[in-house]
Amino acid sequence: MDASLPKTERLSGKTALARLLDGGRWGATAHLKYCWLAGEGSCNRILVTVPKKFFKRAVRRNLLKRRLRESYRLQKGLLAGSGVDFMISYNTDEVLDSSVIYGEVGEILTIISSKL
Repeated sequence: MDASLPKTERLSGKTALARLLDGGRWGATAHLKYCWLAGEGSCNRILVTVPKKFFKRAVRRNLLKRRLRESYRLQKGLLAGSGVDFMISYNTDEVLDSSVIYGEVGEILTIISSKL
């Protein structure tokens, strides 16, 4: 399994994001919200957001986005199937440790995998 996160595995573009938000299924863990949509692509694509509402400084937002992407990159093998587009949104105003984020991202991936 490739443990990298290339550009092709990142969800981008207005139409792809609009399709995900309109037709996706929502869920939440203790500190994260997520939306996912099973598509027809050849690889899974991820979008990570940290709202400015919780963290005004870009340094904190970027730190948390890096932690979320790294947690996904290390656990993307948990997601069975391919062509799934999903978004993970940070939903708390406290800076969580990497291990907590890692655990919650793993929980999200297993939930999505079980519903495919």
